[in-house]
Amino acid sequence: MAGIRVTEVDWQWPRNGAAHHTQEYPGPELVVRRGQMFTFMLELNCALDSKDTLIFTVETGPQASEALGTKAVFPTSELEVGNAWTAVRAAQKGKTVTIKVTSPPDAVIGRYRLSARLSSRRKHSDRKLGEFVLLFNPWCPEDDVFLASEEERQEYVLNDSGIIFRGVEKCIRAQGWNFGQFEEDILNICLSILDRSPSHQNNPATDVSCRHDPVYVTRIISAMVNSNNDRGVVQGQWQGKYGGGTSPLHWRGSVAILHKWFKGRFKPVKYGQCWVFAGVMCTVLRCLGIATRVVSNFNSAHDTDRNLSVDKYVDSFGRTLEDLTEDSMWNFHVWNESWFARQDLGPSYNGWQVLDATPQEESEGVFRCGPASVTAIREGDVHLAHDGPFVFAEVNADYITWLWNEDDSRERVYSDTKKIGRCISTKAVGSNSRVDITGLYKYPEGSRKERQVYCKAVRKLFGVEASGRRARVRRGGGRGLWRDDLLEPATKPSIAGKFKVLEPPMLGHDLKLALSLTNLTSRAQRVRVNVSCATILYTRRPVAEILRDSQAVRLGPEEERKIPITISYSQYKEDLTEDKKILLAAMCLVTKGEKLLVEKDITLEDFITIKVLGPAMVGVAVVVEVMVVNPLLEKVKGGMLMVEGSGLLQGQLSIDVPSLEPQERALVQFNITPSKSGLRQLQVDFVSPQFSDIKGFVIIHVATAK
Repeated sequence: MAGIRVTEVDWQWPRNGAAHHTQEYPGPELVVRRGQMFTFMLELNCALDSKDTLIFTVETGPQASEALGTKAVFPTSELEVGNAWTAVRAAQKGKTVTIKVTSPPDAVIGRYRLSARLSSRRKHSDRKLGEFVLLFNPWCPEDDVFLASEEERQEYVLNDSGIIFRGVEKCIRAQGWNFGQFEEDILNICLSILDRSPSHQNNPATDVSCRHDPVYVTRIISAMVNSNNDRGVVQGQWQGKYGGGTSPLHWRGSVAILHKWFKGRFKPVKYGQCWVFAGVMCTVLRCLGIATRVVSNFNSAHDTDRNLSVDKYVDSFGRTLEDLTEDSMWNFHVWNESWFARQDLGPSYNGWQVLDATPQEESEGVFRCGPASVTAIREGDVHLAHDGPFVFAEVNADYITWLWNEDDSRERVYSDTKKIGRCISTKAVGSNSRVDITGLYKYPEGSRKERQVYCKAVRKLFGVEASGRRARVRRGGGRGLWRDDLLEPATKPSIAGKFKVLEPPMLGHDLKLALSLTNLTSRAQRVRVNVSCATILYTRRPVAEILRDSQAVRLGPEEERKIPITISYSQYKEDLTEDKKILLAAMCLVTKGEKLLVEKDITLEDFITIKVLGPAMVGVAVVVEVMVVNPLLEKVKGGMLMVEGSGLLQGQLSIDVPSLEPQERALVQFNITPSKSGLRQLQVDFVSPQFSDIKGFVIIHVATAK
């Protein structure tokens, strides 16, 4: 601006931050949300004439253009104009001009360059004023990501910590997770994830122009959080061996992972499993302004051949035959849901959308999943974009057990067909409670509506009519697909069985259980009971067999009999994985050829307590006291506490724990100095080379300094 120069720009950080709910971002650039006015002040070297009009230009990405929606040129005017970039000259006091700029609610999100010139100086180039970051806006009714509830916006956009539910269906455990979307450099890293995607590398201008659409952005992030097709953020590992990297269970949040990826020049971080992928994706999407939550599905199907059944092959001891079993049922699987409108599908499918960054199956040639409308999954509309069949199977597939005989024949074994998709869980809004959202994904098992939806899904997937809940398209001989019109369930045997835990299964202790068998008839029966036990990963993949036993049992008429089973610590300690899971199986062979498979997944329990000794206040040190217990029947040396919490301490803290005798308890104290007010999550893990991490967390209410 020849003659007139901008000498200073005041971005009005406190004012804009409060109005746009972006005050937690650390800067240095201004962060605002689309579809909403923001204010800045220009200090000039001389006063503007009332006739002078300022013309602003905003640009984002390379080769920015108005045609692609990545560039806009707009003058100051008296009024805001519809769905477009507008600038209003709100006030002028001497050489200071106040400008109010409003972006359209469907603007491309990302880092913008802002420049200006005087309308009377067309021949002169624009003066660069600086950069700002534009995010999605769940507070704007015209934005596709609009979420009406303020409580939900606080939880799903602004909460920088959360809870991920893990374990098994009958023993669900809460694990804290530090999302940390407002930590130093995280916003910049999240924008870099978009720029590192193959779509951007291949055609950057077009890629950036699509970033107005949450469907597009979330699908890109789903692919980029895993490293399978690109130099994405996290490398998966499910073999129980984590050499050259970090065990998935050692991560306490997303911040360290994202920093490591960025500082390592985009080299994938080793290693992650489903909850790590979901935790990182939740951080990225909340950071970009999309309401997102973490969801856990217990007994989750991985249906590799997409035939709506998980076919498990076992031997006469109930042990999984891995070379024959392509499908799997994980103890739990964790994914994300994000809230936005589906302009591509229609308003019926607005709301929560499933997104899954865990690399399980390819979608259009890339390891990613979603967004799949939760409503579409519940209604059986599996033909709709994206990846509906896979998600539908995760919560609806049948669990079918086959006994593989020595002559290579197979026969159906009675098992529970309602196992898949149980206790679908997420953290409650405003509290640490678990909320069961299974009803959002499917109608009640066995209901008429559930059968109708199932038949609809089969029709859309395979182009065939399902004549009942059991109709299946199944794998023939392990290869290809073939139709079996009425696949009848295995005959219900004349005995019933169940494993019962006699004492809480504690890490480091012997496990005491009983197999309870009941004769359902009025005649005596003989049963051959083959019991096996293995340590497993949370995917139910066996690691090592730790028990095998066979015995003949006589059951009198309608008799219930308990067969005691003890698994000593010495039997499992060498082969227990960090998941701390054990699978018991009993194949019960009745004299008339009936077969019953009884299974029990056990997660070993541990113990840690965390107390804050006194009120917590910003800028004031407070003492935290942690009680740990040596869970083993042997001495433990070299233990440490690993501590993390956004707004409570910078980075991570490690504290030595003294040597502990068998079963000994110890109190460890340390100080933290909170830097942010509000509800804050402190995570404390007890780490030892002799057992897997014992994880705990506590929510601390931090008051503002007086």
